[in-house]
Order: sequence, then C-alpha cells, then structure tokens
Amino acid sequence: MATLLIAEHDNEALAPATAKALSAADAFESDVDILVAGKGAKGVAEEAAKLEGVRKVLLADGDQLEHHLAEEMEALILSVADNYDVLLAPATTMGKNIMPRVAAQLDIMQISDIIEVKSKDTFVRPIYAGNALATVQTTDDKIVATVRTTAFAAKGEGGSAEIEEISVPESAGLTEFVSADLAESDRPELTSARIVISGGRGMESGDNFEKLIAPVADKLGAAVGASRAAVDSGFMPNDHQVGQTGKVVAPELYIAVGISGAIQHLAGMKDSKVIVAINKDGEAPIFQVADYGLVADLFSALPELESELEKAGY
Repeated sequence: MATLLIAEHDNEALAPATAKALSAADAFESDVDILVAGKGAKGVAEEAAKLEGVRKVLLADGDQLEHHLAEEMEALILSVADNYDVLLAPATTMGKNIMPRVAAQLDIMQISDIIEVKSKDTFVRPIYAGNALATVQTTDDKIVATVRTTAFAAKGEGGSAEIEEISVPESAGLTEFVSADLAESDRPELTSARIVISGGRGMESGDNFEKLIAPVADKLGAAVGASRAAVDSGFMPNDHQVGQTGKVVAPELYIAVGISGAIQHLAGMKDSKVIVAINKDGEAPIFQVADYGLVADLFSALPELESELEKAGY
C-alpha cells in the first residue's frame, strides 16, 4: 500500500498545509510520496524532500501546471494513480478544486475533510457544520480524500527523500488561466496564522475594520478575518471570510469581535486553542464556545485593548 500526497505550494515555497496533510498520510502506515506539480518548482520539491517520513518526491514541471488548473492536475494525477492505493490532498481551495475531478474519473466516492484516520478504510469527518462527527467506511479499492489540516499537527523536517522528475501529460487545452487578483498584505496568511482577530456585522463598516481591528492585529502580528455577515455587507473581501463557506482556521488565539456566533462561523474557528469573544450582547452564542468573554461595546473595548498592548510593549 502506498500513498500519494498532492503538495500545496505557490511554485516558490511549500504551504504549511502540506506538512499537516502529511501527518494524515502517515496514519495509513504506508510509504508516502509527495507530488509537486508546477512551473519552476524544484525548490519546492527540495523542501518537500526534507519532510520526515517521505519516501520519494515526484516533480512534474510544465507550463500548464503553473496555476494548478484542475483539468491539467487531474490528467497528471491519473497518470501515476495506478501506483497508489491512497490519493490525498489538503482540503484547501486547490484540493477541493482538483480531487473531485480525480475521484469522478476513477469512479470513486471522494471522502472529504477527514479529521482522523482510524484505519486504511475508516475515517472521521465533520458533518452538519461541524456540530457532529461521522465515522465513515469505504469499500472502494482506492481512496481519494481531502484532509482538514487544522486537525493534524505539521510534520517536521528530518527526511532526505529522493526527487524523481516525471513526465507531464500533454495539455488538455480545456481551460486557460486569465488572471489572479491577490490581496497583498504584510500580515500572516489567515489559515496559517498563530493569532486571528475577526470582525462581524457589529463592526458596522469596512472603515471600522481599518480603524479598530487593524491596529490591534498589527501589534499582535495577527491575521484579520471576518464573518460571512461582514463579508456579505461589503466590509471585507471574501478571502477574509472564516466559516463553513469560508476558511477553516485553528490558531493558538482567536479573537471574535462583534460576531454573534452563528453555527456556520463556529464551524470555521471552534477548533482554535483559545477563543476570546467581545460582544455587547451577553446572550450571543459565541460566548458558548469562548474561553474568555467580554460583554462590552467593541467601539470602546478595541481602543482600550490597543492602548493596553502598547503599554505592554507590543
């Protein structure tokens, strides 16, 4: 039995999601290979080869793989799929885009968002917006799955896997990459940040995110998130959304400001190590999952927090 893990990267550096998904791959107790597909991604392959427990890194380098288009990635994965019993990818935007196509072509039921590997055919995954956990068993000969990386610790370095360059199938020519509008920020990326501070509808405007949340985030070195209500109201771009239909985060510290705590939002952050909630409504559902709660007006609480952080030398 062998497992193939699809690496998450930007052609320059390996994303933390890969090292976390590797822990899930390791739970199958089989040889684990990592597929690095991209353009000019040899440095990424060398980084992946250093991860503990990796047998081999497959490097596929081609122009059509630069942006990880699902159709191109599908053809590449299928070209090596016969050598593996398990095909895994992080449950990121990339993984969710690619793996369903692979599963469909193989006529296999994909198992999504696994948070625990109980055995080679039995897994635990969240359902009902994370309010329940389902233990599922598959009868398929091959497993295609995505991994909720917040449930696994990242594998460290210590390996010295060989890197094998593999041929890239001819381009399918079905899609063409046009452009990507990426928001640039000096703050940490939302899904990998140690601290996340998120605002909800109670922020009242996008300007208040900049005036009140951004200074606190900068002092803490935190990423800035938002609830779906805040995103739908136009306060923040949707790539900042935390929740069932946004990004799932599990930082060491999560600060929820003006967020009521709808189950869709809780599904995206309730695995955080420490949760702090600031809300003027003492009955808000967010307080049911918070480790620390402050019933206060955020428009006075945030400036006070910023002032105290400054006094503490942040």
